[in-house]
Amino acid sequence: MDHAPEAAPPPDSVPQIDFRAQLNGDQYAAVTADPGPLLVLAGAGSGKTRTLTYRVAWLLSQGVRPGEILLLTFTNKAAREMLHRVQELTGIEPKRFWGGTFHSIGNRALRMFGEPIGIPPSFTILDADESERLLKQVVESQDKAFFKDKTRPRPGPLFGIISLARNTQLTVEATVDRYFPHYADIAERLPAFARAYDLRKREQKVCDYDDLLEHWLTLLRQAPDVAAYFSQRFRHVLVDEYQDTNTIQAQIVDTIGSHHRVMAVGDDAQCIYSWRGANFENIMTFPERHPGTAIHRIETNYRSTPEILNLANGVLMAQPKGRHFDKELRAARGHMEKPYIVQAMDDREQAEFVVKRTRSLHEDEGVALSSIAVLYRSHFIAVETQIALARAGIPYHITSGVKFFERQHIRDLVALLRFVYNPSDEQAWERIAVLLPKVGEKGAQKLHSAAAGHAREAQADFIDALGAEAVRSRVPKNARGEWEALAVSLKQVSDSMREGRPADAVETAIDGWYGDYLKGAYADYSDRLEELTALVGFAQRFEEMQDFLAQILLLNSETSDRHVDAEADAVKLTTVHQAKGLEYDVVFVIGLADGQFPGRRSIEAGDVEEERRLFYVAVTRARNELYLSFPKIASRPGPGGMMLTPSRFLQELSPDLYQELKIKRLHGW
Repeated sequence: MDHAPEAAPPPDSVPQIDFRAQLNGDQYAAVTADPGPLLVLAGAGSGKTRTLTYRVAWLLSQGVRPGEILLLTFTNKAAREMLHRVQELTGIEPKRFWGGTFHSIGNRALRMFGEPIGIPPSFTILDADESERLLKQVVESQDKAFFKDKTRPRPGPLFGIISLARNTQLTVEATVDRYFPHYADIAERLPAFARAYDLRKREQKVCDYDDLLEHWLTLLRQAPDVAAYFSQRFRHVLVDEYQDTNTIQAQIVDTIGSHHRVMAVGDDAQCIYSWRGANFENIMTFPERHPGTAIHRIETNYRSTPEILNLANGVLMAQPKGRHFDKELRAARGHMEKPYIVQAMDDREQAEFVVKRTRSLHEDEGVALSSIAVLYRSHFIAVETQIALARAGIPYHITSGVKFFERQHIRDLVALLRFVYNPSDEQAWERIAVLLPKVGEKGAQKLHSAAAGHAREAQADFIDALGAEAVRSRVPKNARGEWEALAVSLKQVSDSMREGRPADAVETAIDGWYGDYLKGAYADYSDRLEELTALVGFAQRFEEMQDFLAQILLLNSETSDRHVDAEADAVKLTTVHQAKGLEYDVVFVIGLADGQFPGRRSIEAGDVEEERRLFYVAVTRARNELYLSFPKIASRPGPGGMMLTPSRFLQELSPDLYQELKIKRLHGW
């Protein structure tokens, strides 16, 4: 097949645009730079999208044809918005460009040219559920018993491990070692599953989401004429959010952009997605892979006050030398208050501070609730804040998932505790029983009836009856091994309830059958385990199990946001990862203590640089006011909690960058 470029149509007529008048100096320099390798370091709030959009318009004004420009983004929405803006500027329709996500462009390339590597144009794409089902079938064809061991990853987590390995181009074993150490005992078995899964997809002429990148790169490497076609056709390659590229994506860009007319736009200081495969080295080594790279810095920030930006620059200055690009954000706005650092006694006092200051901002200063955000590193850090806002009647919306007491693993463990406390609670029993293999809702009901009947006949305790052979014989064969472990665990929890406080029972439940189930059910097992541990801390408030369980039910009702419109005037609660790209008038960053932010695992691994970048992202979300708070005592297991130290990211800052706000515990602040 001849892949030579098509005959070029005459250049489009592009309206005159006064680029110098519509861009600041930094933006103008990047937009009008000579063709060649360009690395545009766009600081937070500096107009990254505007720069990319005007670069496309500039190229068109210089006689470059739309079909000679390839625009790669991470969301279709970003591509649509940029190309729509280009149309407003130039009158050229988006459909005349190749613009979209890496995956969408990969799909297009494979349908056009995939046959040399065995990908027919008619291939179909599996969605996430279908991919996991196919992987499950493949694994069970090799080892029928693999998923019967509840400590092993179920199909979803297993697919996640293989997917991350593919996108980082690490071996599966290395991926387990680095990201999923709780599966180390089976790591050597997983590569065979991955190979069999790939073979099955080829037999069925299907691709999963990751294949759209992997096969595209393979095509470019194994079909030189196709690689030449792409390189010759796309004289200019523009990449948005370059710091988020994974290894495969960077290699695709390098191959297509072998002519080095590549503009990579991003910010090394906002590379925070390594757990999704983003490779920090891609942006750091771009100049080495593209000799002669011109680096442009866009440092004028239109979002935040000078005081907030001074603190953000202080965060950047603490980065290790030689492991980042130097940049300094400059404010386009006038002066306001310095950021505040707030020391609270514990999580509850921290939450009370957020509530009182939020109420004052809204009622006394007229700040819309939707312009206020509470940011945190991990979900468990926000438990007390959710409770305090709900009790104060302040509407809030969690933008990064469901509320703490509605998270699936929290509800599972609470159901287990409810059942042990009250074995007649069939709803709680069903939630736990259906987690067993081959046990559905009706099966759970039958098992409950069998245990209840045996307990009456034998005049035994209901929990003890679960372990009786008369009940066990009713359990589906595939679930009997787990049934024994569950029965033992429930007995241990029951004993703990009788002999200790609620926190002891919660800890016993986590250490038993459900903890093993959690390990296999979720790839982010460690994060969820940390959240369950936060539940132990919450339970320490109570002396009686009935009070603990009742309080959770009441809080679940109080904090439920089922009727809160996401667009309503409500405080936003979100993890920092989910807040990237957003901005708010007032930002509270809570839980800024070592072990919480940066997280414990990052500290133990001796690598907190991504956590520092995450902190930088957090502080640059704020437009007008920024509050950085930390508790002195964590609500953790053990008498009296655990003493905390302020986050190292706070201790690195010069004291002249912030002001301390002291909480007066009896009379407000």
